Amino acid sequence: MTTRIRADLLSDTLTRPTPAMRAAMASAEVGDDVFGEDPTVRALEERVAGLLGHEAGMFTPSGSMANQLALRLHVRPGEEFICDSLAHVVRAELGAAAVLSGITTRTWRAPRGLLDPAEPLDLLSVGVGPYQVSTSLVVVENTHNFGGGTIQPIEAIRAVRAGTRPHGIRMHLDGARLWNAHVATGIALADWAASFETVSVCLSKGLGAPVGSVLVGSAEAIGEARVWRKRFGGGMRQAGILAAAGLHALEHHVERLADDHTRARRAAVACAQAAPGCVDPETVQTNILMLSTQPTGWTPAELAAALTDAGVRGYPAGPAAVRLVWHLDVDDAATAYAIDVLTGLLGQRARS
Repeated sequence: MTTRIRADLLSDTLTRPTPAMRAAMASAEVGDDVFGEDPTVRALEERVAGLLGHEAGMFTPSGSMANQLALRLHVRPGEEFICDSLAHVVRAELGAAAVLSGITTRTWRAPRGLLDPAEPLDLLSVGVGPYQVSTSLVVVENTHNFGGGTIQPIEAIRAVRAGTRPHGIRMHLDGARLWNAHVATGIALADWAASFETVSVCLSKGLGAPVGSVLVGSAEAIGEARVWRKRFGGGMRQAGILAAAGLHALEHHVERLADDHTRARRAAVACAQAAPGCVDPETVQTNILMLSTQPTGWTPAELAAALTDAGVRGYPAGPAAVRLVWHLDVDDAATAYAIDVLTGLLGQRARS
């Protein structure tokens, strides 16, 4: 008998379109997007570009494609981009930069994914001629997924920008969850995006759309990215049905992200009391809770399996952590249930 999942915290990609979102999708005006004739797609692209303070935007099927298009734009084959070792572009995009674009990568270590400007600036390879690989791009992730939903300090981002600009090195922001950083800090989206040549944002995580991301940048960059989107197999036809979900999400689901943040923090406080040392609630800034299993007596696989058996899903995130992610489909009742299960399991091993 399959256990009924009562609190699915595996990822915020699990959100399902709300009835109102489905209605918006059903009534969307559409056209052929490859020919630039889908009015709903164009409206979404213009809306997101405006919010982020960039000239143009392009709708993509996924955040990974948006990121990979940005890498292809900024880094020539045989050159490198650099990012932290926990970044999504190197941990969760299956080596696409090397496979699709002939790009190499180097990384720096970033505890909890947080940006220390000295790390990327010390790693830059500049003026090396034909002897070493040249750095063309720095990638920053905000909020940081595997870091635990952490928000990058905006002054750290600006410091990296100041250090890269004299060398002509570009910057890309993987802003899949930039909406969360905006809501948690009150800092405008355009201010977060201002230091970067390109920014990708996701619509299908906390915002609840079923599909899609948007890549923004200069009109010239996005024009070139459209060519590569087609080459990568991302040209879409009547995509307005999908873009309508994104527009609905922007209108109705951004500010409510604060609810996810509150629920994640509530769970963090309870878990810290049940198993001291498993999490510092002060580090839970947005919708992601990373539980360290080291002080709990569980392995990540064991804890994830026990949670599933009890109707709560989490993600074993490496050798010593379980990730729990709050989203549109996890309400107060589901959160309360998850807290009861988590504290019971954590306390059981902590006492034994």
